[in-house]
Amino acid sequence: MRSILHADMNNFYASVECLYRPEIRNRPVAVAGDPLNRHGIILAKNGIAKKLGVTTGEAIWQARIKAPDLVLVPPDYGKYLKFSRLARQILYDYTDQVEAFGLDENWIDVTASLPLFGPAETIAEAIRQRVKDELGVTVSIGVSFNKIFAKLGSDLKKPDAITCIPPDHVRDIVWPLPVEDLLCVGRRTLPKLQHIGIRTIGDLACADPAILHGLLGKWGEILWLFANGKDTDPVRKIDESSAIKSIGNGTTTPRDLVTDQDVRLVYTVLCESVAARLRDCALKATGVQIQVRDNDLLYYSRQCRLRRPTCLSDELLEGAMALFRETYDWRRPIRGLTVRGINLVTAKGAVPLSLFEDNGRDIRRENLARSVDEVRRRFGYRSILRTSCLLDDRLTHFNPREDHTIHPMGFFR
Repeated sequence: MRSILHADMNNFYASVECLYRPEIRNRPVAVAGDPLNRHGIILAKNGIAKKLGVTTGEAIWQARIKAPDLVLVPPDYGKYLKFSRLARQILYDYTDQVEAFGLDENWIDVTASLPLFGPAETIAEAIRQRVKDELGVTVSIGVSFNKIFAKLGSDLKKPDAITCIPPDHVRDIVWPLPVEDLLCVGRRTLPKLQHIGIRTIGDLACADPAILHGLLGKWGEILWLFANGKDTDPVRKIDESSAIKSIGNGTTTPRDLVTDQDVRLVYTVLCESVAARLRDCALKATGVQIQVRDNDLLYYSRQCRLRRPTCLSDELLEGAMALFRETYDWRRPIRGLTVRGINLVTAKGAVPLSLFEDNGRDIRRENLARSVDEVRRRFGYRSILRTSCLLDDRLTHFNPREDHTIHPMGFFR
């Protein structure tokens, strides 16, 4: 039987900001984006703001109705990365199996550490106290026999708490909980489960896997395994990283997009970012995926195969624009765009799909692109721009390799 911990630093962004600004510790505090760039949502809040009803992901104006005295602080990801690394250094003292889940959460497999440090609950308590004493922030820790239930445990009691979910108490602790408390049951999956009468994790665990497969495909069977405590996914080791499956970038635009030309301008900048990162990783994309979010915050995603593997921005751009023109009907203006290079292959293993491709020309184009990458690394992204980016400075005046990269899990913190 494994012993898995999940450590979640409470109100992480807001807690770090309060450490640097002690004068706001006893006031409702929220870390929020810039409303002028239409990133005006709550990214994190402290306990006081939470008690007043402020929630992550809501608009700043909504939060101010609940908490008129709310102190807003812009995000400083440099600080959060620093504290995230310091926290992991503490975890590394107990095991080499530490897997990050965003900046503020980590799974820790302490199975092999029990003879050295004692029971998993004892290790969890030592970690909780050290994070509090050494970093000045609190952490909630779930203790269980797999990653899914350890994550669930860390969510049950906050802040500064430890929750154990042993195998013989799953039915008592886990099954009565709302099904949306289970990791990976999102807002799209939840209505489908509720439609067939599944409202608790216990309902999901007792459902017919065949019915779930018919409703959700393979994912239905995976959720059934999660609910029954059959998650066997290992916690990766420190020096072990998962294979890169896709590379993408997205942004919320400072104004609504209303024409194909608007969309092409934004995709131009995003595709240059994706292509540069593909080259950094010595990868090529064999497909492209786009995600479009309209001004009602509804979104859709489409993907297609490219003519050949590529790490060049213009080829990604043409694929993205062709896909966009085929699938978007312009019923509503657009608020946000994302583009991803998918189905990646190594650059060395990528071969032209036609014997008649001009390999020399491709090599010259890739070398030119890498030269542009180097200039931008040394002198900044805007040291070299495409002339099309001068058509609308508001739509293209951001560094796509900094704050606008989509978080791998797609979650707010």
